[in-house]
Amino acid sequence: LTLGPDVDAKKLSAQTPGFAGAEIANVCNEAALIAARRDKKFITNQDFTDAIDRVIGGLEKKNKIISPGEKRIVAYHEAGHAISGWFLEHCDPLVKVSIVPRGVAALGYAQYLPKEQFLYNTEQLIDEMCMALGGRAAEELVFGKISTGALSDLERITKMAYSIVTMYGMNAKLGNVSFYDSKGQNEYGFSKPYSEATSQMIDEEVRIIIDNAYTRTKELLTERRHELEVIAKELLEKEVLLQDDLERLVGKRPFGGQTNYQAHMAGTDRSETASEVKNENPGAKIASDLPELHLPGMPTESETA
Repeated sequence: LTLGPDVDAKKLSAQTPGFAGAEIANVCNEAALIAARRDKKFITNQDFTDAIDRVIGGLEKKNKIISPGEKRIVAYHEAGHAISGWFLEHCDPLVKVSIVPRGVAALGYAQYLPKEQFLYNTEQLIDEMCMALGGRAAEELVFGKISTGALSDLERITKMAYSIVTMYGMNAKLGNVSFYDSKGQNEYGFSKPYSEATSQMIDEEVRIIIDNAYTRTKELLTERRHELEVIAKELLEKEVLLQDDLERLVGKRPFGGQTNYQAHMAGTDRSETASEVKNENPGAKIASDLPELHLPGMPTESETA
């Protein structure tokens, strides 16, 4: 590859944390193709940036014209996720957030660097649910109404809440019981060896968990309303923000120690297996931006599809 003078390998690595060798090779190939289509003699930093966006979020939909009003909703929705995750201790911070339409129906996406983790406690799961609800909570807080953009978020947090109650025995009211079908004979991974009364109790507890998480998220965003406005306005202006931009705009995360992203950039992350970059299904709508938690024993979307 013939590289331009503006190509900075360190800055590019900051945008591709957790990428495997094959994914990096794919980015390089895409960058070369983009440069060729633009009739350039060498590959520039912008070509690499566009290639990374394409690999992560899919093709840019230049023919998808959204109204200024909808674009503003998307910006606040994404900012809600970003601020919620930034100020919740157990959430992984953003690497990148974009409101450029990509993929089949995505109006925005974000990239995270989850750490290698196999066990989760209740506090961690609730924080992840709050981050997922950040988009809808921001919409309600700013516009006084909600949109259909939270579809994928609601699907995800509903699965998590039911897993807390019926799979992991983390609900005080139901106690240490699990209705998970480990043999996988049930289509949804759950058996139902309980009465209708227990079924009603499960539904009630799930609703309580989600309602409490949503209330907590709205309180956080109300407290951090200034930061929410700053991020949303910057997104509307630049359309793409990196983690350095968030630190510049709202300050560092208020938790001690290095984040897994900072450890990655400093070269202190010595895990033999690189953390996987998790991105939401690009077929989702506005909130196609949150990582899927692969919890122990919990079937993935590909397994339940």
